[in-house]
Amino acid sequence: MSVNLRPLAPQHWSQLPDGLTIKHHVEKELAPWWPKVFGYHMLSLGALSAQLDMPGLPIGRRFSVFDGEGASLRADFNELPIQNGVIDAVVMNMLLDFDPDPYKLLRETDRVLISGGYLFIVGFNPLSPVFLGKLLPKQQDEFPWCGRFFMPSRVKDWLGLLGYRVVCDERLLYHHLLSDINRDSIWQHALEAWLPGSGSLYLIVARKLESPLTPIHEKRKIRQPNWTTAPSAGRAGHH
Repeated sequence: MSVNLRPLAPQHWSQLPDGLTIKHHVEKELAPWWPKVFGYHMLSLGALSAQLDMPGLPIGRRFSVFDGEGASLRADFNELPIQNGVIDAVVMNMLLDFDPDPYKLLRETDRVLISGGYLFIVGFNPLSPVFLGKLLPKQQDEFPWCGRFFMPSRVKDWLGLLGYRVVCDERLLYHHLLSDINRDSIWQHALEAWLPGSGSLYLIVARKLESPLTPIHEKRKIRQPNWTTAPSAGRAGHH
């Protein structure tokens, strides 16, 4: 009998504390983006992403990848059975938090995305009240605290290395998730007003650039004529 040592990501929103409320907040934050996404194929990575409502999404085909019942394709996120550059948009919810190699996951996602494609990432923010659960022994084996919380700035650094332009970086749901979420809580409103970066979830929306190395290549070409002492000759010889 084989033992899977990978931390399993939640397979349903109900596995998260007050999960349906979290799902509602995520759907509300993503809703304005769906009409902006055009193309033929939307890929939902993970079971949570597959369960999202996407009203107004002008994409012909939407399918999901995860290793569980109800998936369009059952596969490992790091070895997607999809051709290069055929997906117009990808959404991933709480996957980086539970993957042993999150940067590899992003590289594999980048492989299947078209140039100009959208990437939507939702994860848990360590600089937020939700991090309190990681300090409590009885919570450390429970979702979401059994996963790793990555700084949104680190996720954006990874995306920058892959050649993405971040077009949105938002926070939502100012709550520790250790009890039921009260939408009318005064301290939640205070956190949102005075510490807007402390939302328990982050949403990062990024677009894949067509050729991230082109500017570097152009600068090298411009420096090539510097050997000449005749500026006019250098300009005339540069095409």
